[in-house]
Amino acid sequence: MHPALHCLVGFPWSRLRQEDFPPRIVEHPSDLIVSKGEPATLNCKAEGRPPPTVEWYKDGERVETDRDNPRSHRMLLPSGSLFFLRIVHGRRSKPDDGSYVCVARNYLGQAISHNASLEVASKCWAHC
Repeated sequence: MHPALHCLVGFPWSRLRQEDFPPRIVEHPSDLIVSKGEPATLNCKAEGRPPPTVEWYKDGERVETDRDNPRSHRMLLPSGSLFFLRIVHGRRSKPDDGSYVCVARNYLGQAISHNASLEVASKCWAHC
């Protein structure tokens, strides 16, 4: 047998695979002030192996996104960021303003981002 081939065949394949590791947040969301009806994005990016799943929580409650309800105005982007098609602030529906965190999970654990507040600008604040 050729020496190089013997070396390749004898190499333990498990060492070629990088080790799994728990999630960590590499981009935290920032506070936002947005006008009602405008789009907005809360950024979140996480690393881990296997790649973590990301969920968002507002004031301690899980945020419903388009993955839960296709008619939702909130979309969970492939990066893990939360995109709002339009900011909702009114009596008829649950308002979007509040304190948000993203949580990244895989089988080795979870990572929680810093808090980010989303505030809806009043008309006076935006134009006075």
